[in-house]
Amino acid sequence: MMRQEINSFPKQFSFEPKLANAGGLKKFSRVVVAGMGGSNLAAGLIKILCRNVEIIAHRSYGLPHLKSFKDTLIIANSYSGNTEETVDAYKIALKKKLPVAVIATGGTLLQLAKKNATPYIQMPDIGLQPRMALGLNLMAHLKFIDPVVMKKLKALERTLDVARYEAEAKILVKKLRDKIPIIYASAENQALAYIWKIKFNETSKIPAFYNAFPELNHNEMNGFDAVAATRQLSANAHFIFLRDANDHPKIQKRMRVTEVLYGNRALPVMAVDFDSRHLHSLFGLLVYGDWVSYYLAEYYGVEAEQVPMVEEFKKKIKS
Repeated sequence: MMRQEINSFPKQFSFEPKLANAGGLKKFSRVVVAGMGGSNLAAGLIKILCRNVEIIAHRSYGLPHLKSFKDTLIIANSYSGNTEETVDAYKIALKKKLPVAVIATGGTLLQLAKKNATPYIQMPDIGLQPRMALGLNLMAHLKFIDPVVMKKLKALERTLDVARYEAEAKILVKKLRDKIPIIYASAENQALAYIWKIKFNETSKIPAFYNAFPELNHNEMNGFDAVAATRQLSANAHFIFLRDANDHPKIQKRMRVTEVLYGNRALPVMAVDFDSRHLHSLFGLLVYGDWVSYYLAEYYGVEAEQVPMVEEFKKKIKS
């Protein structure tokens, strides 16, 4: 199932979002995306794709503590439509009479949107886990935020070569066996490192962490300056540097120097190069991460698609 979902990922960009209750929308220059887990991965990508709109990813109950919500659109985004934090954010936005829209496949959010004449986009429910519906979710967001970029992404349905990244992924998987992946990117691209981390957590069912340059050079890297007493703590770490051709020259230098310092301390580093200004390269990087997490799941003998611990947790907090 997961393999099929990765192979069919480009088809998600054929999605034609239909905006209902569009008359309720007002002009905005800032967007708050309220959502959890895989339903809020799109927000970080939109920051990379759309530089003309401020994007705030909100991952909690309620709304972010902003001085003002002037010229702000709140998007309550939940794949299932039942995520309690997102439903809470929607209800508070409605109570405060703030501009709000909904993206969901169904559930409580969609029911509330219809009842309250809230602008909404209904995504097709094709049985995906939220993290694997990134294309659908991204297209829905861009319908609100930047329809021009949305149209450009449609070309990926025909041109994104998923199979190309599978062989490369198998090489990295061999290096990551029995290791804890730690993914680094520039601050501008930290959403990509976060998505890779999430895929390792949910698909491969392993610990994984991420951070961003240049901040990590001021703190995190010191934690890997191992001595005899602490060497065992970092023995299973394997670093993945996501290197963008468009990163600031000083960030590129920091990556090179950090790789040397880690190498001198016997810490394995693998660099993955991409170009964030080219859609095929940007989304190819995400597909690459999908393949790596999928084959790691296969190596560990775990089911790749479902997230049983998340479901167990949901049941317990409802009891």
